[in-house]
Amino acid sequence: MGRYSRLRKIRQMDPERDLDQIFQWITRYEFPWDYAQGVSIAFLRDYGVPRISRLLDRTQEFEKAGQKRYDDTVLIGHEMAAEGFHSERAKAAARHLNRIHGKYQIPNEDYLYVLATTVVGPKRWIDRFGWRPLCTNEVRTLALVGHRLAEMMGIEGAPRDYAGFEKLLDDYEAEMFAYDPANRRVATATFRTMASWYPAPLRPLAARLSLALLDEPLLRALGFPLQPEWVRKLAEGTIRTRSTLVRLGPARPKWCPSPVKARSYPFGYTLDDLGPAWAHNRPLKPLPCEEPA
Repeated sequence: MGRYSRLRKIRQMDPERDLDQIFQWITRYEFPWDYAQGVSIAFLRDYGVPRISRLLDRTQEFEKAGQKRYDDTVLIGHEMAAEGFHSERAKAAARHLNRIHGKYQIPNEDYLYVLATTVVGPKRWIDRFGWRPLCTNEVRTLALVGHRLAEMMGIEGAPRDYAGFEKLLDDYEAEMFAYDPANRRVATATFRTMASWYPAPLRPLAARLSLALLDEPLLRALGFPLQPEWVRKLAEGTIRTRSTLVRLGPARPKWCPSPVKARSYPFGYTLDDLGPAWAHNRPLKPLPCEEPA
């Protein structure tokens, strides 16, 4: 398969009809690493909002079980997408996620913002660092996935197009980004988890390079200094070198999708394993999109 074969197919597809296929190709074949990085940066943006970070700080999930919290987020997303966003597997994952969130009083606008980060974050990362930019149909797919997740989670007012999600994100951050000690505590716990993936001697450098990839408004909200120019150039240069190598390499074959890694579950998992212990085996409610009008 040629390096751009899937792109040519995607350009001929209909994101409304072929949503699941295009999303699988984006996340498991064309940009698996870049999409994951974009989502990781997206979740860091949530910590720039004191109202969100204070709630996360109170739960102590990141401080006490950071790797599990990270893995659970990845795996719930995988469960929603693995067999299509209208599948029973996706609906089961959404019910489980709604059960976890249902314990807390979370404003709809905060849900909308977090959802927008998962649409806008990967797109901005891939356009900046990917081996190629996303095409129009891929961008439409990310927005439609965001809209479908909103339907399953009962989030009101979600756009159906990327421009709507991007405006929502930018307007919300302009109003809500502000420093709070909770922001830094949750971000520090997350960086500690991310740094643990590397050998001990490399962890300080890995943390600095991660910080160097964040924009100044987010760094201010998290309470971290802007990294020196040489660190920013090193971080960006390293990732762009990787992107060049990926672009020059072969396409990922159909039989070899990118694996879904979960360090917390070396022997596998069930849906009920995901999330905090208090949520296990609690009653599930119907999805908002399944309730009678």
